Amino acid sequence: MEIVHDLSFMLPICIAIFFAIVFLQSGLDKVFDWKGNKSWISSHFKDTFLSPMVPLLLGTVTFFELLAGALAVFGAIYFLINRSTFWIEQALIVSIISLLMLLFGQRIAKDYEGAKTIAIYFGVAIVSAIVLMMI
Repeated sequence: MEIVHDLSFMLPICIAIFFAIVFLQSGLDKVFDWKGNKSWISSHFKDTFLSPMVPLLLGTVTFFELLAGALAVFGAIYFLINRSTFWIEQALIVSIISLLMLLFGQRIAKDYEGAKTIAIYFGVAIVSAIVLMMI
């Protein structure tokens, strides 16, 4: 039971679980409520150059979110078996790419409050990457 008091064991697991929750929930919400998300995002970008590309962009973001979440789950399991953070790191890379896509969209839509929220997640991702580099 000593291992649960070891930060070099617990931090990678917690990082993976955090990003699995964030991105699987967001990606699965888009899958199961595609119509509602597409409608909301279409209105969000109606006055931007992104408006005609909403279905393609929504699909792309959904794919990246689901990939990030799946990699995080796989990374947690892989870490438990092999004590390697490789797949958690890959999840973080895909997470950071996803967050940059979302941030770009929020800024284009001039949704600065939404962009601020994405920036917080981005900060957590960067700190998580630094933590994993140090383990």
